[in-house]
Amino acid sequence: MNDALKAKLKTLPSSPGVYFHKNKAGEIIYVGKAAVLKNRVRQYFQKSKDRDPKTAALVEEIYMTDWIVVDTEMDALFLESEMIKRYMPKWNILLRDDKTVSYVRIDSKSEIPYVSMTRQPLGDNARYIGPFYAKTTIATALRILRKIFPFYDKPYTGKKTLDTDLGLTPGIEIGKTTPKDYHKTLNNLIRYLEGDRQKLLKDLEAEMKLEASKGNYERAAELRNELFGLKGLKKKIVFSDKEFLDISSDQALRDLQRLLNLEKPPRRIEGYDISHQSGQDVVASMVVFTNGVSDRSEYRKFKLKKQQNNDTASLQEVITRRLKHSNWDFPDLIVLDGGIPQVSAILPLLADRNIPVLGRDKSGDHSKSAPVKIITPNLEIVKLSSDSHIARLIARIDEEAHRFAITYHTLLKRKRLLK
Repeated sequence: MNDALKAKLKTLPSSPGVYFHKNKAGEIIYVGKAAVLKNRVRQYFQKSKDRDPKTAALVEEIYMTDWIVVDTEMDALFLESEMIKRYMPKWNILLRDDKTVSYVRIDSKSEIPYVSMTRQPLGDNARYIGPFYAKTTIATALRILRKIFPFYDKPYTGKKTLDTDLGLTPGIEIGKTTPKDYHKTLNNLIRYLEGDRQKLLKDLEAEMKLEASKGNYERAAELRNELFGLKGLKKKIVFSDKEFLDISSDQALRDLQRLLNLEKPPRRIEGYDISHQSGQDVVASMVVFTNGVSDRSEYRKFKLKKQQNNDTASLQEVITRRLKHSNWDFPDLIVLDGGIPQVSAILPLLADRNIPVLGRDKSGDHSKSAPVKIITPNLEIVKLSSDSHIARLIARIDEEAHRFAITYHTLLKRKRLLK
């Protein structure tokens, strides 16, 4: 252990968080979570006869460690998952036991869905949330959340069970609620698992008051129980809204600051993508990454006013419309799916606000090891190694924008075809 690392370890806090082990080149080689950072991180550097060869080899490679402090253990669980998805550190892959990787599966297309966990997503149109890299922890979280958002954990049979008496099912089998309201409850559970917590609380309160004003007191009571349950989690386990205050540990943001000559690391990054089918059902997505991590409560979607097979013109419309929303925080950086033509078209729209824009040019080599080509505000093409910090972040933002746009486009297409 070098002197700088020894000094750094003395500053470890007694808080939950996510830690990043780095090699001498500054590359993140392992991401982990901790209930108490001080205790967990120091364990790596204590002599142990029981340490397996792979872990011993990891420790030999650690040159520096950084961390991000969060409020609860559950915050650490979700942040760890996000960071592993972005960086794909080599030692997480080498040390990982596939039996510990889990997804939450919800067959939301069913009339009466059930919630389960699986190691491998299937192409069955079910909703998969994850992956999560700690099966026991996510299972514990689901047990707690089930008391707030009652759900079936097995296919529905219509028969009353012990879970019915315990209030762990929605109670459709005894007429306690309807399949329609159960779907609403599951949607709230999904929003919570995906991090849309702050807006969910506001929406639940507004819906509760609306249902009460209509005289739907049973539904209003269900919403009240969900609202109070979520607020009560702050005493146990909760997704914190303060989890990403420290961005000094994020190498990608510091590298972007240097690349673009910014005064500070870009705190809010917005990613845009256009989706359509030959000019029909043209939509756009806006995804937001706050301090380098996806912030789903800030995502927005647009249905284009002009339906056309012209992605550049569509991007211009979307950015123009977005800039009119002064009630949304303005970004420190915009990332587009496109090359020089798209970046050139958007630059004039952002000049007054001095917002830099990057394009991701995906033409050419599509292999995983291919360089990530980005277009800078100076319209220069920069090729980045696929495993560089910036490349990983830009690719993650671009892929998330593409996923969100495709989802909305598919929804509109289905509605049109069903008319």
